[in-house]
Amino acid sequence: MRTLCASTLIGEFFVIGFAGLVAMKDPDLAMSTVWTVCGIGMLVSVLLCGVITRPGGVALGWVFQVALIASGFVVPMMWGLGLLFAALWWASVHYGRVIDAAKAARASAPAA
Repeated sequence: MRTLCASTLIGEFFVIGFAGLVAMKDPDLAMSTVWTVCGIGMLVSVLLCGVITRPGGVALGWVFQVALIASGFVVPMMWGLGLLFAALWWASVHYGRVIDAAKAARASAPAA
């Protein structure tokens, strides 16, 4: 599960950076505010890669997905990208657990 979830989070790292470039064009937003918020979001996405297998890590990932979707209030394209990454997050968690269970079953099976 860790590999799939980390891949999704690293993809979000880049999307947040590109969203910052788009938000920078908005004359109502200060550049320092845009890059502070984007920098924090990018840092959180990388830090979540390290805590994903710990208790509460997946829940924190879901909170991050909601925040990414909510960023659509500032950059409208993020509504679609946030939903896309939320779907990828669900798939990463779901299929990651399936793969982990299959690996555990294979490891516990007696050698032939």
